[in-house]
Amino acid sequence: MFTASLLVNCARNLVTSTMSSGKFNVVFVLGAPGSGKGTQCARIVQKHGFVHLSAGDLLRAEQQKAGSRYGELIRGHITGGTIVPVAITCRLLAQAMEQSDSNKFLIDGFPRNKDNVDGWEKEMGDRVNILFVLFFDCAREVCIQRCLSRGAAGSGRDDDNEASLAKRFDTYNRDTMRIIEYYDGQQLVKKFDASRNPDQIFADVSEEFTSLNL
Repeated sequence: MFTASLLVNCARNLVTSTMSSGKFNVVFVLGAPGSGKGTQCARIVQKHGFVHLSAGDLLRAEQQKAGSRYGELIRGHITGGTIVPVAITCRLLAQAMEQSDSNKFLIDGFPRNKDNVDGWEKEMGDRVNILFVLFFDCAREVCIQRCLSRGAAGSGRDDDNEASLAKRFDTYNRDTMRIIEYYDGQQLVKKFDASRNPDQIFADVSEEFTSLNL
């Protein structure tokens, strides 16, 4: 008969085995635009030592890189609120992980649709361990106001405007929510009410990372 303490020890042993396997350890961070993913990722990095990789930031940096073969393609997708081809995003994420000294990564804003999941599993499936998926759940109205305020404050993002936000939310509701449901079916999703104060959210988030015992 399994006792609670035995189950906890088994879980810790599994994490230890995972960490020593030579693979990259990954936590996906998903939520609507403006749900606070970046804010929480910054705190996780500071307290728990993960490396934060934002798919959006990597794509925007590639877009601005002189001579990039993908720059115009990426710009069109970002402005239109649509999803960049998965091969490009996976290539940029893999490159960033390979260049890091860490093997603990937060991947923010990816995967965003089924094609992303399929491409990730094909390109990276045998190189990573998915520890869990953080899902920041927040009302559309709250998220939009946050993004517009961010844009007004000079975020420098081409998509912090009402037209792009409407398209981004359509994409999120149509595609990304299905991915959250997909991972929830694997019991990997940790859901948080992201409409709350950031300190309250992080207190709950931090408990999940502490329980990993990494």
